[in-house]
Amino acid sequence: MNPFEKIFNFQIISRLEEAGSLALTSQERSWLKTMLRHPAAAEAFSPETLLKLNSLLETETSIEVGEIIIEKARSKERQVYHPLLRHLRRIIMQDQGIEITYAIKHGGERTDPSGFPHKLEYNMYKREWYLQWYSTRQRSLMSTKLANIISVRPAPVPAKRIDGLKARIARLLDGRKASACIQVIPVYNAELSRILAAFSCFDKSVSFDESAGLYHITVHYMRDDSEFLLSRIRFLGLRVKITEGEQLKQRMLMSAEMAVGRYGELAE
Repeated sequence: MNPFEKIFNFQIISRLEEAGSLALTSQERSWLKTMLRHPAAAEAFSPETLLKLNSLLETETSIEVGEIIIEKARSKERQVYHPLLRHLRRIIMQDQGIEITYAIKHGGERTDPSGFPHKLEYNMYKREWYLQWYSTRQRSLMSTKLANIISVRPAPVPAKRIDGLKARIARLLDGRKASACIQVIPVYNAELSRILAAFSCFDKSVSFDESAGLYHITVHYMRDDSEFLLSRIRFLGLRVKITEGEQLKQRMLMSAEMAVGRYGELAE
């Protein structure tokens, strides 16, 4: 592709973005038509949207993945899409409050009539969908599994309070942020791309010490995600070492001591 073609394509993409349009390739349309056959599609889209998508893709060919992909045996996975996702996403977009009833850890249920939802997030470590919301009654940020939500319905919030609630949530989230510095062992510098892929879920930056030949990866994460971050570090094994982040260091040391305690005598 010559430079003039690149400029022309950039202009087209810019015009489409300004108009709020999205250009799809034939492969993307075929993939979408195939995905719409999944049982979860009926819950992910409203009936009107699903009908419109199917009619627009009627002439497209679907990808017959069953003939070309063989899936190995695996453990049963929880539902990736939850029926409450669409309902909650709409409430969040409209800046509405919620009246929520949810199951608590040791049995029973609890109702909070004055919550304000912040965002939906998928925990990669636990493979569960969570609703992050602010309880005005308890004045704290809550994180509730969608699987534990018994009922949730929109509740009006005065417009003058919305900005204040969002600012309060932002301050609470800042207090939960943490960072760690992970050093790549020089022998494995050639595997840097693979190591970075293991931390793809996190906000990160990479620096290189040319004199020592060392790569340092600074990972920014929420404290609730520390166990998932540790699982990624364990997955990389001898390739990396935590150099900054006392909490992660102590947790890694604890798990290493437990492993030695279990298998040390066998090794001797």
